[in-house]
Amino acid sequence: MKKKWKKVLKALLSAEVLHLLYIVVSLAFQIFILVLAFTVMQQHFVYFYAGSTVSAVILSFYIINSRSNPAYKITWITLILFLPVFGALIYILFGMGYINKKIRTRLKRANEQSEFHLKRAQNLSVEEVTGNHKSIKAQISYLKEKVHCPIYSHTNAEYFPLGELAFERMKEELQKADKFIFIEFFIIASGEMWDGILAILKEKAAQGVEVRVMYDGVGSIITLPKNYEKELKKYGIQCCQFNPMMPVLSALLNHRDHRKIVIVDGKVGFTGGINIADEYINAYEKYGHWKDTAILLEGNAVWSLTVMFLSTWEFVTGIEEDFTRYQGLNQEIFEEKGFVQPYYDSPLDKELVGENVYLNMITRAKEYVYIQTPYLVIDNEMLTALCNSAKQGIDVRIVVPHIPDHWYAHAMTRSNYEILIESGVRIYEYSPGFIHSKIFICDDKLATIGTFNVDYRSLYLHFECGVLLYKAPIIAEMLQDFRHIIEVSEEVTYEQAKNVPWPIKIGRGLLKIFAPLM
Repeated sequence: MKKKWKKVLKALLSAEVLHLLYIVVSLAFQIFILVLAFTVMQQHFVYFYAGSTVSAVILSFYIINSRSNPAYKITWITLILFLPVFGALIYILFGMGYINKKIRTRLKRANEQSEFHLKRAQNLSVEEVTGNHKSIKAQISYLKEKVHCPIYSHTNAEYFPLGELAFERMKEELQKADKFIFIEFFIIASGEMWDGILAILKEKAAQGVEVRVMYDGVGSIITLPKNYEKELKKYGIQCCQFNPMMPVLSALLNHRDHRKIVIVDGKVGFTGGINIADEYINAYEKYGHWKDTAILLEGNAVWSLTVMFLSTWEFVTGIEEDFTRYQGLNQEIFEEKGFVQPYYDSPLDKELVGENVYLNMITRAKEYVYIQTPYLVIDNEMLTALCNSAKQGIDVRIVVPHIPDHWYAHAMTRSNYEILIESGVRIYEYSPGFIHSKIFICDDKLATIGTFNVDYRSLYLHFECGVLLYKAPIIAEMLQDFRHIIEVSEEVTYEQAKNVPWPIKIGRGLLKIFAPLM
């Protein structure tokens, strides 16, 4: 027992936890100063109250006429009207999404780089890919024309139904590197998985291979030591943090790099739901069995992942990249087995790519849409689309976790069960534990796999990526895996969804009001 308490105390006093505590205390102090300032101002209560009321009305009018999602509008207006002073301040800091000129300039440059270099990629026409399939043509055309994400043939795609399988293959491919390795993850955590990868990265860096690692400053804030990038640089590994957590109130705190990308020599690329942490490979049990998925691309389409990485790296570091150094390295021509279209999303360009891809699949399905997601925290557009498809006879099935990682997200997920099931959507909870994969499969022909959760943070606030698949053989493998998941999951009945104690219903209802902010 004594050893156990020593271990707990050591964990609490770790550099990572102390760093997080410092940031929390700093932010709390800033909030305290603001509260104190407003308290002092209340000495002139009449003028202060009148000013606050006028400000709340003006902001509410501004929000109503903005182009943001209606769910965000309701949430912010509710907050401002109930807390006219602090609600308005919080909205100005976080809701308006103000980004300073330096960041905007970097972002514009990164977007221009991505667009320019992706346009130089294989340029298949949408017509020769889709033929007379108008609904699929619309989906692929949207990504190609609006988002500038080309579609590729002659690319091999391999599906991994478990994180541990992807991990083993990842190590195999990393061992083959002789030119460069790019790694970008939301979470990198010390442990068996990272130790195995890091050992290879050190070896490759010593051999002269260019190795770059990028991780999110919030996602890895307590899983890696402070200033870990300096540690990696000792081994010849270039490293940077995406948007490091700073003890300053800023809208940028909301925007995280949620992508998961591994690229080897421009020949092989991985993406999917898997982060680099031991729970993702079931090296230890955190929330029961951890079900996750990944995809390997080999061939021309890896160029799109490479451009995503390099443009983000340039955005973070501010150092201009020579993209051409990493293009055309893959000379192998693969047999044509369907088509793949990697795509990306940025929360700062106002284009909701991830949500649009999902909505297009739901609304254009002819037979079925099968979905895997760890969270089902959805806006009215997504809810309506799911319900309408099911009402029209489309087989809509959704698998979510049975054991949650965040209680509030699970509560909001369950708050949608009743109306969805009533409309004909079939919902399953993954009985063995936690499902973290992000997959949509539609009509045997179309599928997407990537990093987009079905929640507000992924669809509105995070940098994300995914791969759209059309007529690819691995869609059948993904479908088979989905059916296996259904077999080990428990279907939620309408009675279970409806007969919920009223205190829980009220609690879920309150959470849903502020869902866009979570």
